[in-house]
This record gives sequence, structure tokens and C-alpha cells, in this order.
Amino acid sequence: MKRVDFPLFADLIFYSTAACVLTLCIMRYYRLPFALCIPVSILLSLALALVLFLIMNGRHRRMRLSKREAQEREALMLHLALEREERVRARLVEALTADGKEAHCAGDAIQTEEGVLHARFTMQPLSADAIAQLIKEGEGFSLACNDLSPEAQKLAARFSVRCLKANEIYALFSRTEKMPSPLIRGNLSRRSARQKVRAFFCKLNARPYFISGILLLLMSLFTFFPVYYLVTGSILLLCAVTVRFFGFSA
Repeated sequence: MKRVDFPLFADLIFYSTAACVLTLCIMRYYRLPFALCIPVSILLSLALALVLFLIMNGRHRRMRLSKREAQEREALMLHLALEREERVRARLVEALTADGKEAHCAGDAIQTEEGVLHARFTMQPLSADAIAQLIKEGEGFSLACNDLSPEAQKLAARFSVRCLKANEIYALFSRTEKMPSPLIRGNLSRRSARQKVRAFFCKLNARPYFISGILLLLMSLFTFFPVYYLVTGSILLLCAVTVRFFGFSA
């Protein structure tokens, strides 16, 4: 049974509700019968939800890592880059063994049933020089790292070096439940100006815009001067939808 994509359905409910309320208020502003406004606004919101589902479903499906998983992966890569090499090898051996493979430490490398595995976790993508040094020591090995530079990828492909990068390493530790604990994280730095701007346009900010816009639109149904509430509420509702659709993830 497939897992329900709650973020997708939350977005669909958000957009369809906004379209329903906005359509209802505009139609009532022009004094159309209430019995006509209700079914038209509901049908329009359902049609919009269907169209958005067809557009957004593929994008949500292609997102293999959730936000939480991506943060865990980055924290794991940081930990492996800062941890002592012998401990990193011990952790990898433990995870590989739990995954049903034969593995043990052999000097500065790991001996597996598929051959020699070298662990090289660095803060920057691994360079071609690092792979060249390993090739000098002997061909026929695998490599576990956080990432590879473009030149390193070409060199690894030329010499048929199998590389286990961040996603594969994170998946290995996750499915075997051998995630290192506690992780080396360090102190969080202060947010930069770019991060503050990104937070300002965060999708979570769509909620207050949305609630304010809905309340103003609903008030336009009960006042003698509905133009102000209708225009202001519509602007806030459009801002909420824009931030929700084009804004940055939290």
C-alpha cells in the first residue's frame, strides 16, 4: 500500500479552498443568487484541485528525500567527515554486516565480499587526485564518500570504480538502523541575510496571509461597503497562494 502524500493533499486543500471562497465572494458581490454561488464555487474549486493534482503529483513523487531525511543525510555526512577514520570504518563495517554482507576492517580499508572498500569522507567533493592516489595503490576497489567532483567522476568511471555517495550511505545506515549517535553537529551559526530573506518568503508564511484573506472576504458578505474587504482579502489570498506555490521550503 502506497504511503499517502500528505503535503500534496494539504496543498490541494489550500488552493481549492482559496479558489472556493474567492469565487463565492465575487459572485455574491454581484448579487448572484446564493443557491447558484455555492455549487459553482465548489465545482470550480474541485476542478482546480484536479488540475493541480495532475500538475503537482509528479513533482511530489520525484522528491525521494523528504526535508527531514535530507537534514539527517547532511548531518550524517558532516559527522562522517569530522569523525576519526578508524571509527568511520568501524561504523561502515557494522552497517554492512547488518545489511547481510561480509565485511571487516583491513588496515586503512574495508574488505568486503565484493572487494576492497575505501572510505573517504570530506567536506568538499572528493577530488580526482584523491582517487588517482588510490588507483596507484591498486585497482579493483570501491569508494565510499560524500560526493565527487566532475573530474573525479570521470576518472572513477574510466577505471570502473564503484562509488557509494551520500544517498547510498544514508540509505545503508537508515535501513540497518545503525545511524551513529550522537552525531557531531557543532554550534549553529547565525543566519545570513540570504537566509533571512529565504525565511521571509517561506511557505509557512502563507498561512497568516491565507487566514487574514479568508476573514476579510467573509466580512465582505456582511458589510454595506464590501469593496475594501473584497479587494484587500483577494490581494492577501493571492499573496498566500503565490508564497505557498513559489515560496521556499522551511
